Parts: sequence; structure tokens; C-alpha cells
Amino acid sequence: MSTNASVVPERSAAWQRALDELAADLRRRAVSANTLTAYMNDCQQLAAWATSNGVEPEHVDIRTLRRYVAGLSAAGQAASTVARRLAAIRAMFGVQMRLGRITQNPADLISAPKRPRKLPRVLKQEELSHLLDRIPATKPLEQRDRALFELAYSSGLRAEELVTLNLGAVDFDAESVRVEGKGGKTRVVPVGEHALAAVARYLERARPALRSGQLERMGDGREPLFLSKTGRRLGTSDVRRRLRTWTHLAQAGAPGLAQAHPHTLRHSFATHLLEGGADLRSIQELLGHATISTTQVYTRVESVRLRAAYARAHPRA
Repeated sequence: MSTNASVVPERSAAWQRALDELAADLRRRAVSANTLTAYMNDCQQLAAWATSNGVEPEHVDIRTLRRYVAGLSAAGQAASTVARRLAAIRAMFGVQMRLGRITQNPADLISAPKRPRKLPRVLKQEELSHLLDRIPATKPLEQRDRALFELAYSSGLRAEELVTLNLGAVDFDAESVRVEGKGGKTRVVPVGEHALAAVARYLERARPALRSGQLERMGDGREPLFLSKTGRRLGTSDVRRRLRTWTHLAQAGAPGLAQAHPHTLRHSFATHLLEGGADLRSIQELLGHATISTTQVYTRVESVRLRAAYARAHPRA
């Protein structure tokens, strides 16, 4: 069985309809652009494979999906990738059930392969201070980056949330930022004094210099908070690239900064709150997690840290 993602044969009309219906459902649910793209790519691969094997959507059963999943694993795809593909396939057949085209979701009967439980990468507080303090904040792009990453760590924001912030999202009087999270859910998160000062400096000195005739506006007239050097809204790839630049410059004094990415700042935000005594429910709300189980990963990070401290300090450890 071939599951090569680089070769996509023509799909049948029934599969194309199922894919179109999935796309419409995902847009209705206001999932992120990255999630929509990933789900569609995963389901397109199943549709291509099923078409080449003469299987239409209404005829897919558990045995068919097991064959498909076995082929993915045999092709060397990681357990996390297979689990993600199954989630997308389950969503597509869920739509087909709601539309009355099938009576049972075949993906519900297949367990995702167990994934190794990796703890999120977290920076120490002194490492983060070293990184942020090394951004000089004298030129417009430096001032923007200082504000960008101070806010990311101060409020635990995802890269996608940072770049979708609009002018006025930061409330200096309330010391908070209004964030549009996953699924279009809005939350208000506190902002620390260092981040507020950095954003204020950026708005006063750097943003006017970056603003140009090419300034991107949304349909309702709102303007992006963080601008590129050409006045456009930043993308998540810009955020990753700029953080990579600063971590490279700063890692001479803090080797742990190597390979840090924007989500590392978010993980560090949550872990440092937990270390400081914040309760898990509050951290869940601040991060915008839908369930507490997602937030509980940080208790494992803290447990590992405490065990390491015990091993270092106890005379009979």
C-alpha cells in the first residue's frame, strides 16, 4: 500500500464532496489556519489512497482504516503523525455521520498509537532574563522584538496570538492584553510591568517608523499591533526567525537558549507560574486551554525539577 504524501492521484467525486464538507465544517468551527491545512492534507491523503484502491467514503470500515494506518506506520511515520492523521480522519467521518451519509464513524474504533510523552522545553528564569535583556531595543526592529518577546513571556501567548494582536489590544490602565485564541475564543491576560514598558516604548518610538503606505488593514479598519519593516502584519515564521536570531546572539552566556522557539516562552511562562505558587486552574485560564488535562503537563515538568533538586541536595538520595 502506498501512502506517499508527495503523490496525490485524482480523487473520486464522493471523496471530493466529503473533503469539501469537512472544510466547510472546520471553517464554521473557526479553527486556526494551520489546523485547517493539516486536517485537509491528512484527509486528502486518505482520499487519494482510497480512490486508488477503489474504496468510496461510505464503504470505509475499520478493516480499511487499519490497513491504511498500518501502511503509514510501515512507511516510517511517527506515532504522533499517525495520531494526528487519525484525528483528522475521525473529524471527517464525524461530519459524514452528522449529514446522514454513514451510520458509524469507523475511526472511532481505532486507537491511536501510543506516543512517547515528551515534556515541554522550559527555560530557567535567569536564562529568559538573559535573553530578553540582550535585545538592545535601540533601533525600531529591536524595539519591536523586545516588545514582542517580553509580551510573549509575560502573558504566555502563542505565536499565532501575538501576530493577530491589533492596535489597542494592550490595555495599559488595566495592565492586560485582549487575546483572540484558538477557535475564536477571547481571553484577557495580565501583562507585567517590563512588557508594558517595552510595548509602550515600541508604540511611541518604533511603530511610527515601521508604519508605511503599505500598512495592512483588516476589513473593519483595525490595524496590526506588531509591524514588519515594510508595515505589514508579522507572520508566525517572522516571530520564529527573529527569536532564533536573538537566541543565537544570547546563547554564549546561556547555552540552554539553543533551539528555543516561541512556544518555549509560553511553556516557561506556565512553569514559572507553577513554581511561584499559582494554581493549575488559573494557569489553564491564562493559557486558554480548553481542558485541565492539557495544563497538567506542567505539573510533570515541576515534578521532574523537584526530583532533580532532591537528588542534588539530599545526603542519602
